[in-house]
Amino acid sequence: MIHLNIKPLSVNCAFKGKRFKTKEYSQYEKAVLLMLPSPLYLEIEYGFSNSSADIDNPNKLILDILVKKYNFNDRDIYAIDLRKKIVKKGKEYIKIKTYER
Repeated sequence: MIHLNIKPLSVNCAFKGKRFKTKEYSQYEKAVLLMLPSPLYLEIEYGFSNSSADIDNPNKLILDILVKKYNFNDRDIYAIDLRKKIVKKGKEYIKIKTYER
């Protein structure tokens, strides 16, 4: 189980318009890339402090970072197990459960 002590970033905070990454997303991407181990199959759990947060909102960002880290194409993904937990503000996280290929 990979536990990343980082608040899930919303897609709304990730891009300027349709093409340009924000500085916040570039820093977030670098932080997550450094935290991730070797490749695998996965389940993702997001710890949100806001109960109205959409479970799928940070998923595009995390998948893009995983693709970059592990050099695979996300069009090959056929199933994703996503979970959402509500936590206190400041305790947000992302958990990724890994399985060997």
